[in-house]
Amino acid sequence: MPIRVQITCSPEMSKDIDWINQQLRLKAGLGNQSRVKWIKRSLDARGKSPFFIISGDVFSSSETFANSEHLKLQDVSKAQPVHIIGAGPAGMFAALQCIALGKKPIVLERGKEVKRRRRDLASLNKEGIVNPDSNYCFGEGGAGTYSDGKLYTRSKKRGSVTTVLDTLVHYGADPVIQYEAHPHIGTNKLPGIIENMREAIVAAGGEVRFDTRVTHFVCDSQRIIQLEYSNQTKEAVEHVILATGHSARDIFEWFYNHKKLIEVKPFALGVRLEHPQEIIDQIQYKCDLRGPNLPPSSYSLVEQVRGAGVFSFCMCPGGIIAPAATAPGEVVVNGWSPSKRNGAFANSGFVVAVDQNDFQPFSKSGVLQGLEFQSYWERKAFESTGSIKAPAQRMEDFLQNKISGTLPNNSYIPGLITTDIRQVLPPQVSDRIAGAIKQIANKMPRFRTNEAILVGVESRTSSPVRIPRDSETLRHPELENLYPCGEGPGYAGGIMSAAMDGIKVALAI
Repeated sequence: MPIRVQITCSPEMSKDIDWINQQLRLKAGLGNQSRVKWIKRSLDARGKSPFFIISGDVFSSSETFANSEHLKLQDVSKAQPVHIIGAGPAGMFAALQCIALGKKPIVLERGKEVKRRRRDLASLNKEGIVNPDSNYCFGEGGAGTYSDGKLYTRSKKRGSVTTVLDTLVHYGADPVIQYEAHPHIGTNKLPGIIENMREAIVAAGGEVRFDTRVTHFVCDSQRIIQLEYSNQTKEAVEHVILATGHSARDIFEWFYNHKKLIEVKPFALGVRLEHPQEIIDQIQYKCDLRGPNLPPSSYSLVEQVRGAGVFSFCMCPGGIIAPAATAPGEVVVNGWSPSKRNGAFANSGFVVAVDQNDFQPFSKSGVLQGLEFQSYWERKAFESTGSIKAPAQRMEDFLQNKISGTLPNNSYIPGLITTDIRQVLPPQVSDRIAGAIKQIANKMPRFRTNEAILVGVESRTSSPVRIPRDSETLRHPELENLYPCGEGPGYAGGIMSAAMDGIKVALAI
């Protein structure tokens, strides 16, 4: 059995891998012939001097490392098919697990493969043209492909984190994700990994079809018997995994219009907060200038304001605010970071939990009331600027109810227009955001600054609809061969939890 040990080291020594391995060997009491496997590396910046904490397993020279737990593939070209709707992390990992179990996945993606998808993102950023089937949410890899690639999750009871991380490394991710406390791939590197996964699926006999949007489920009394596609062709199906992501509103509308069971689900609504990265570094590292051996710093903030949670979400050090609209006439913002996180700005979603009490003005829409609430505020943001240029306001001006005369340099490529952010958010949301900023400033005074901006609206934090499933079989209660999966039906919240849910559903089939 390996001996698990832990050491601390300064930022200066944290990059000397040989020295760290030797310290772990000494702590374990084993010699130079022993081998080391890092388990976790984290940064503690709570005191005056930040330091790294590194834990590892030290194996004697006669012991062997555990094999990688990545999903192992086999030839499934002639196997029973499983249709998977959506090529995001839930869909792709469901496909890999199907192959590992001897099933043939047929992945149906409404968007484009990563290389062609990149052209649509360029048109969105530079020309304001939204392709409803190819954007930051739709296309190969799903929303995560071009939305940062953060791999941290608290959902470890849902499945094997190790299997997901080992599989990502197998397809090209940096092995550091296997031990970093907050692993991150980066938007610049994740597309290549997604391509490798797709090529492996196809090589094993699976299929991945792009530009294939499912428009209709042909059902008998208890099953889906055919899928109908946007080109009006139909295909018989045996099992269907629904992994369409949180923005596939047409899928939610199909369930509603065809009286299939779905439910209202709470989510969160707010803004993107953006600071100069050096301000966040100064706050977190208690320094004037971050040293070369420290990573760009981040934060995770939670406050309670008048009975509702206000929290940071998807924090992106050295990151970019991106346009995440999926249809013309709406403004939606999200954030991402490159692998080095070396941009000049730090941004984070800063959002308020909303539920059916907030959705009351849209109650006539029944179980789609949360979706209508979400869509209404996205349209309001668009109306405030007349384009995908986003409404924005300096932080102190927002707190003082003052329109900003100018806006600072920022990361949002389509451009910002100075606006009263309170006009593009429900009053209960904007008031709670203001209250939370003031509470945070009592603990982190530098956080409150007019060098920071609020950019609206951050609305796609999670799905506003839940598509229910049986807790044991994972089947939809009314359609016995439909398996709701991942973030869209409400069972995940990010790349890791979606991937684990994809594996879980494939195992259920």
